[in-house]
Amino acid sequence: MPIVQNRRRFLTHLGVAGVAGLGGVGAAGLGGDASSLAAEPPPEITTIRLEKASVTCIAPQYLAEDLLRAEGFTDIRYQTSTKEAPALAVAHNELDWDLDFAPAIIAELDNDAPVTMTAGVHAGCFELFAHDDMRRVTDLKGRTIGLTADYATPRHLVSLMVKFVGLDPAKDIHWVSHPTTHPKDLFIDRKIDAFLASAPDAQELRDRKIGHSIVNSSTDHPWSQYFCCMLFGRTEFVQKYPIATKRVVRAILKATDLCAREPERVARLMVERGFTPRYDYVLQSLQELPYGVWRDYDPEDTVRFYALRLNEAGFTKSLPKRIITEHTNWHFLNELKRELKT
Repeated sequence: MPIVQNRRRFLTHLGVAGVAGLGGVGAAGLGGDASSLAAEPPPEITTIRLEKASVTCIAPQYLAEDLLRAEGFTDIRYQTSTKEAPALAVAHNELDWDLDFAPAIIAELDNDAPVTMTAGVHAGCFELFAHDDMRRVTDLKGRTIGLTADYATPRHLVSLMVKFVGLDPAKDIHWVSHPTTHPKDLFIDRKIDAFLASAPDAQELRDRKIGHSIVNSSTDHPWSQYFCCMLFGRTEFVQKYPIATKRVVRAILKATDLCAREPERVARLMVERGFTPRYDYVLQSLQELPYGVWRDYDPEDTVRFYALRLNEAGFTKSLPKRIITEHTNWHFLNELKRELKT
């Protein structure tokens, strides 16, 4: 049955249900302790709005509700947005915080969206799937690659991948998008040769033995060396509410630790709360995605890498220095790296 696509449906076909608590993660959470929270001033604002979206990879955002309550937030709202890009939803004050793929955020920052990146959450997310004899990116020359009509990330990332091996994404690739049919379905029906998949699509295709992955951004260089999803908030919020900002970042990073340390628990919660019908697929994706790298990777390296690549490919005008200077703040992350020791 045809599915009308948007940014989040590109990433997964999962249904959306209410976001529930962590069922047992108390004030101390993972790392840190309750006394250190009590010693801090309360947040300047107690309402926070996060995106309600059925995207498996941003599981920390789904799991953060109880942790945010422990941080002093009393009104935690998970809501949808009228904006296709998360950065635009935050910039236009429909949401306060969100997680999204670094290049997608940078593309909006290039147009001066007033948002600030504060942390990297995990690497990975995407796999480039292809059929038959295509075993490497260079084999995509002259082939068809599927896109969604209104989500730029597949074109951006696949273009960067093909440029990395010396192909011209404008001349060597035939891009195909359909207004109502997901690229995965086109791929299964062999109407395209390749497409960019993420969880749980990649797990489903492997389970059904359809196609194969030729690039996995969780394991293949250089993509695996940089963050995929970044945490960002509205610049006004970050500047006006620094205590609340630190508490938001801490809650998300504690939830990220939960994904890394207890994927079985997280997978069960996501199934119980209606985020996914398939425990096996979501568990596999949680186990494959490197949630533990937020302490080790440098988020500024990620911004620099993707901002430069996007600029070289002609997708953006801004150089990395401007994006980093005007749209990042790693102060809270650096404090929390010391506080939330493993």
